[in-house]
Amino acid sequence: MRNTPMAGFITAAILFVADQASKLGITQGLKLSDLTDVIRITPFFNLRFVANHGVSLGLLHADSDPMRWALVALTAAIAAGVAVWITRETKRADQIALGAILGGAIGNIIDRVRLGYVVDFADLHIGDWRPFLVFNVADAAITLGVLVLLVRALLIRDKHDDLTENSHA
Repeated sequence: MRNTPMAGFITAAILFVADQASKLGITQGLKLSDLTDVIRITPFFNLRFVANHGVSLGLLHADSDPMRWALVALTAAIAAGVAVWITRETKRADQIALGAILGGAIGNIIDRVRLGYVVDFADLHIGDWRPFLVFNVADAAITLGVLVLLVRALLIRDKHDDLTENSHA
């Protein structure tokens, strides 16, 4: 019996809502709106508002409206591809990982359409060393989804796949 893609789409919806709610909480609830606004949570984690005009790692910086909309179109096309992949994926764990990617992508797309930038706020650091850029729930979901897919593709083999390979030997 084939798994339905519902797990992937439910994961996407949950992460989209969590992402948008967290961003609203940062900007409206906590009133963070400037890089100088910092709330220290722990010695290694701060809340800090960053208007991210690029994508991961500051790549593809959209400093004009045409670039902004090109970035929206590119990320929307990728999100659409992920949505199609979810419908074709038979492994539930992969559907959920793809759902995390889709929910995060939609969250960041909505920010870029609505605001012209993506709201980032999670600042992990060790003293003055910041091994990560400031990120958000959507970024974390996308990263974890990609990591799960990579680990599953590279390190985990299904017993069915092993049996199939052994029968051809």
